[in-house]
Amino acid sequence: MQRIALILATAFYLFGLSGVLSKVEAQTLEDAQALSSFEEIVPIFATASRNEIPALVESIANLEDPRKKPFLENMLEGRIYFTREEERVVKAIRVDDQFQISDALSGEDLGLVATRAVARVSVNNSLRRGIRLLLASIDLEHEDPEIRLSAVEYMVDQAAAESHEQLIQLQIREDDQSVIQAIEEGLALVDLSSEDASRRSRALDKLSGNLNNAIRNTIARMAENDPDPEIQAQAQQALFSIQSKVELYGYVQTLFFGLSLGSVLLLAAIGLAITFGVMGVINMAHGELIMLGAYTTYVVQQTFPNSIEASLFIAIPAAFVVSGSFGIAIERSIIRFLYGRPLETLLATFGISLILQQLVRTVFSPQNRQVSIPQWMSGQWQFNEVLALTYNRLYILIFCLILFALLLLILKKTRLGIEVRAVSQNRSMAKAIGVRSGWVDALTFGLGSGIAGIAGVALSQLTNVGPNLGQAYIVDSFMVVVFGGVGNLWGTFYGAFILGISNKIMEPWAGAVVAKILILVFIILFIQRQPRGLFPQKGRGLED
Repeated sequence: MQRIALILATAFYLFGLSGVLSKVEAQTLEDAQALSSFEEIVPIFATASRNEIPALVESIANLEDPRKKPFLENMLEGRIYFTREEERVVKAIRVDDQFQISDALSGEDLGLVATRAVARVSVNNSLRRGIRLLLASIDLEHEDPEIRLSAVEYMVDQAAAESHEQLIQLQIREDDQSVIQAIEEGLALVDLSSEDASRRSRALDKLSGNLNNAIRNTIARMAENDPDPEIQAQAQQALFSIQSKVELYGYVQTLFFGLSLGSVLLLAAIGLAITFGVMGVINMAHGELIMLGAYTTYVVQQTFPNSIEASLFIAIPAAFVVSGSFGIAIERSIIRFLYGRPLETLLATFGISLILQQLVRTVFSPQNRQVSIPQWMSGQWQFNEVLALTYNRLYILIFCLILFALLLLILKKTRLGIEVRAVSQNRSMAKAIGVRSGWVDALTFGLGSGIAGIAGVALSQLTNVGPNLGQAYIVDSFMVVVFGGVGNLWGTFYGAFILGISNKIMEPWAGAVVAKILILVFIILFIQRQPRGLFPQKGRGLED
């Protein structure tokens, strides 16, 4: 009996104590909300309980103090601590096994302290969401319309009911059309949850075809669960409109990826189109010349580690010179003695490719090397919620078109270009009128090799640089050249993009490997019917 009495007494005591604590806690929250300055609120974080912290955070957000946003951002990132001895609220950044701390109020640097000397102010997931919403509400007052737009979009994505009134107030005074549109979408999203069927119907009319993820998910739920059959049917129609747009932009993205792949194939094949078209040489070392251009880019970046943006523009002519020099050396020392012997030329260039691979392994090691991407090529262009174009592939596509235009200009407007075309169309007649076909062959091989080096510069921005980089593109390059028409640059141009787009169209349902196999089978069948490709070199028939 004594034990039971003791348990009951303890229970009553604890119950009473919890009641007292809850009253004290409530009083503390009221006191926190009554505080009116940054200096008064911040120190309380050192002694506040987890339940008190949200009220303190809201009190901070309601202040007219420029320090509130950095403080809340640091709190969101988990950088707000307090010292255990002094109970001083600080900003802490971890440095090895210590913390670099500074006063949260004054910003005064307090030096390095041990990790046990400070404790983090508790922030859970619910509070993090609340802080993000508060930061967004602060950004609603920002003078930059882009920042206001980002804040509105975040509130719309969160579908926060507590932000409804703020959006209405902002709508009254807002003058930027993009922000106004985002606010209207946010208010319509709130109306989708209204009990009034007419409000839900008007909101659906306004949001039909909208690609925002939060809006799309809400409409999808309405299409399945709305109590009003008419509203449910309207939601299904709106969802169908959204899905149609998603499919359309999916096709656009597939087209972009196809053009991107086509530009890579064109860069890899265009040099081969020149050498193979003019000289009839099957150069199995073409992939290694691409690899040399990629390694040249790596070396240039290592030479200028603090100028990544500038190093890329230095690497382009450097890669052209390096790969072009190797190409001329190969032509003058080996290939010139093997003209008219295609099998021996193929075996010789294959041996050269192995030598170049081993040379790179000896100098740089077999491991892949990473080439840094300039800042202006990083990231992506977010066209809308479902369509994004990566900058590196977009710039490579543009670069490919510029390079192709310059090459056409060289072949049409320069003496070398005229002689190259003359030798390509009828070598015997070109010799008869005084064209030094030997030097044309050497310079042509050097030009094609130099362009292969430039292709390596572009590929280094898409993938790691390694000894086997060129092997992945040699077969594709030959496929493009043969499909487009040997010796015809426009044929190579169209062939590269046709194959690139076809590959990306087939990949979703066939897979990457099967898609390549199907492309290869198609080319084999096509060549059986059209041996000279899409755009055959007409002048070559005179020679045959």
